[in-house]
Amino acid sequence: MTGAAPRFQFYGRRKGKALRRHHLALTEGLLPGLRIDCAAPLNGTGAARWLEIGFGGGEHLAHQAALHPDVTLLGAEAFVNGVAKLLAEVEKRGLGNVRIHDGDARDLLRALPDQCLERIYLLYPDPWPKARHNKRRFVNAENLSQIARVLKPGGLFLFASDIPDYVDWTLAHVAEASVFRLLSNVADPFENWVETRYEAKARREGRGSNYLKYIK
Repeated sequence: MTGAAPRFQFYGRRKGKALRRHHLALTEGLLPGLRIDCAAPLNGTGAARWLEIGFGGGEHLAHQAALHPDVTLLGAEAFVNGVAKLLAEVEKRGLGNVRIHDGDARDLLRALPDQCLERIYLLYPDPWPKARHNKRRFVNAENLSQIARVLKPGGLFLFASDIPDYVDWTLAHVAEASVFRLLSNVADPFENWVETRYEAKARREGRGSNYLKYIK
């Protein structure tokens, strides 16, 4: 697959508060060397590759990169402030196995070649809870088709949410895709887990979570 001009309407936030001076310096100095070129998205990456879609503040992605230095962690996040936070973690921990797409994850998925990833995380995505906004949810037939295409046989798709309706939505849509087999649907986090800010918020507000693990 090759990159092309974006054809998607993006609904999420692109930027929040003004970046602190150091974060701004990281986006100008460090990000260009880590940015994924959608025309050649796997240049300079290792044999094993995992993708996190919408990495938020980057806590989980940085944690996995530190635990698995032999794996290249690809991250897609359009929110500038979240990208800056991940860059700060990359700098602090000296992570050399992180690559970033600071844009719509759908553009990166479309650009990736077939069967190039061992694992894809989609953790606490925007639930778009109003019924008229459900169509904006990342879990849909088109995105699941792309996820299935880029995962290797035996690859894992890992989904987490604290919104029961989105969990049910995901179970139904993935079942319709008929490409994945559900390995587990549990309340306990995945292995080698680190709590994200979105999970912590759910706990503060009294909500539990579901962790769905699928295999292609």
